[in-house]
Amino acid sequence: MSNCRPPRKALRLATIVGARPQFIKAAVVSEAIRKHNQDHSGVSVKEILIHTGQHYDENLSRVFFDELAIPAPRYLLAVGSGPQGRQTGVMLTRIEKVLLDELPDAVLVYGDTNSTLAGALAAAKLHIPVAHVEAGLRSFNCLMPEEINRVVTDKLSTWLFCPTATAVRNLANEGMIQGVFMVGDVMFDAFVVHKKEAALKSRILDKWRLKPGRYALATVHRQENADDPERLAGIFSAFFRIAEKKLPLILPLHPRTRKSLRKIHGAASHNPHVIIIPPLPYFDMIRLECDARVILTDSGGVQKEAFFAGVPCVTLRDETEWLETVESGWNYVAGTRTADIIMAFQAALESKKATSPRFYGNGNAAGLILKKLLTALCSRKKAGI
Repeated sequence: MSNCRPPRKALRLATIVGARPQFIKAAVVSEAIRKHNQDHSGVSVKEILIHTGQHYDENLSRVFFDELAIPAPRYLLAVGSGPQGRQTGVMLTRIEKVLLDELPDAVLVYGDTNSTLAGALAAAKLHIPVAHVEAGLRSFNCLMPEEINRVVTDKLSTWLFCPTATAVRNLANEGMIQGVFMVGDVMFDAFVVHKKEAALKSRILDKWRLKPGRYALATVHRQENADDPERLAGIFSAFFRIAEKKLPLILPLHPRTRKSLRKIHGAASHNPHVIIIPPLPYFDMIRLECDARVILTDSGGVQKEAFFAGVPCVTLRDETEWLETVESGWNYVAGTRTADIIMAFQAALESKKATSPRFYGNGNAAGLILKKLLTALCSRKKAGI
């Protein structure tokens, strides 16, 4: 893949993950690294996997490593949950220590979580170059912690790997044009690889007596919704009405949301049409997404997976960073008011799209990322940087 000559000791890449979407993204890049090393072409790569422990629930963490055959983390930092500042600060301290011990040639971070920001900050302060996968996304809502994480991480990064042309334009508008690469979306890589496997292996529909195309799937986890009683009440009132009048609704419930929901009168567990289940492994989630009639979510990753699956989506936020899905008519941004969600759900239910456009590459983003990253690192080595 890279033709860095003469052969030398392996380049060292530190990969920092901490949350479900990052495990999925990192899995395909780790697989690209494994295949590259098997090819014996040019310099080899040693990946040092650092798991912050931001998602520590077994259904949000270990099961993904098992299913996606991700190498066990070299470091498990066990940070856990907590207030934004404390969590990020603890991550920063622990990641810095690992980077000082390992001295990688580059640090690879994914997405927009606190793990992303802490990894980028720790590396930048140690003068280790940062590569940001999923760079350039913008919701233009700085009240979202994720938006702050994205903007700061992009500013700190040496290489910015963008999933879409829109992301490239966002960076250019902010004056960032050096080290910017349009590579496609690594989550699309993972979806392409694992969709058939999920259909064969998952028994989730049988377990919950669901029929393809005859249920709605929902997820709610973002801080802006889970920690705001008014927004959460609006969302769940819509869920109850949809489940009672339109379609049964299955809800893999994030621990944060479950905790908040207990404080709201009329918990969803009292509604026989809303099926609340624990967070799901990747294959079960993909199977539910592919066979749903409509998906309702505040997750950026699930919005994309709905688009990949050709299933209309209702976004339970006031904006989205995945503008292409909205502009092409697949995604309905509804906010959290009950009436608006039901209206968007009805529009999604009546939509009749045959195929989704290709905005997110051809399923080879991981290979492109590794190729461009190794070329850049080899050039730095030759220049003595």
